[in-house]
Amino acid sequence: MEEETKMVDEPIEVDEPIEDDIDGEVDVAPVQYSISSYGVDYTVDGLVKRLKRGDVFNPDFQRDYVWTLAEASKLIESCLLGLPIPGVFLAKETGSNKLLIIDGQQRLKTLQFFYDGYFNPKDDELTKRVFNLTKVQDKFDGLSYNKLLENDRIKLDDTVIHATIIKQESPNEDNTSIYHVFERLNSGGRKLSPQEIRTAAYHGSLNDMIRLLNNYPSWRSLYGTKSTRLKDEELILRFFAVFYNFENYQAPMTEFLTKFNKRHAKAPQAFINDCSFIFRSTCDLIYNTLGREAFRPYTRAFNVAACESVMYAVAKLIKTETEDKKINKQKLKNAHHELFNDEAYLQAISKATSNETWFNQRHLKTKEYFQDVW
Repeated sequence: MEEETKMVDEPIEVDEPIEDDIDGEVDVAPVQYSISSYGVDYTVDGLVKRLKRGDVFNPDFQRDYVWTLAEASKLIESCLLGLPIPGVFLAKETGSNKLLIIDGQQRLKTLQFFYDGYFNPKDDELTKRVFNLTKVQDKFDGLSYNKLLENDRIKLDDTVIHATIIKQESPNEDNTSIYHVFERLNSGGRKLSPQEIRTAAYHGSLNDMIRLLNNYPSWRSLYGTKSTRLKDEELILRFFAVFYNFENYQAPMTEFLTKFNKRHAKAPQAFINDCSFIFRSTCDLIYNTLGREAFRPYTRAFNVAACESVMYAVAKLIKTETEDKKINKQKLKNAHHELFNDEAYLQAISKATSNETWFNQRHLKTKEYFQDVW
């Protein structure tokens, strides 16, 4: 590209204004599931060992450990006093038999922190806070795991935590029940966003790549401030889902994205490489040709449906470009301007954008305007 791609230097505390009516979709399970579940009683010592080995693992998404040291100390004190501990929900991962934490992340992290000796350690911290119990009974106050009396340490080790383990049995072709279990169990406090749930439930190469691509300079310039609720990562997933599965689009959009994420969670490297190339190439061309307003048709707000349709159309152009057939950037810019003045297109990106009719209309319009930019 002729112009140098630059990042927008904006504060990251406040999310960008986003126009996306799928945020109001009612998130219901589209099929009836057959899920098996059974209970297992783990000792605290056994659970911590499994956590350290990775046999039981925490979901990887942008939601910090939120307990205070006093709250965490109360959990440890409950174990030491012989008080019952709330159970946890785990999901068995197909193939590996590893267990994904669906509910109980804060409690299990607290236990691991106490056994490791440090409270909520961060990788980039030069010093770590020692996990000494606080605001508990005097005989436990100020103690770490290594300083517990032997009988107290054994009592903590042998404390039983009940785990409910679930596994989807059917339907085989639509293994998305974990998403809906996450959505229902994590409904207290700040409800998880759909992309936070996907990132937790469908960890693997696809979401790892999306997280990396979310830092790509052209994309950051087009989108703006990083989203605290992973909306920008969801838009990258949406681009891939539409680009690679356009013919099978079916509302609601939320479920369409969830199915794609599940299907490609552990995608092979060749697919990951192709995704990365087409995303970066598309963002570079759009930003360097159309600028930061590429997805902002009539307001300052970033329009998600415009992003989806313009990125899809440009990506298709890039895929068909050859040495003898090059995209004319001025024609592309003119076509984009005309598109954003088309009332039918503006209607298709303004309301009920998840609906198949409006989905198809906006893509027909982008194809109509962008088909002759050579």
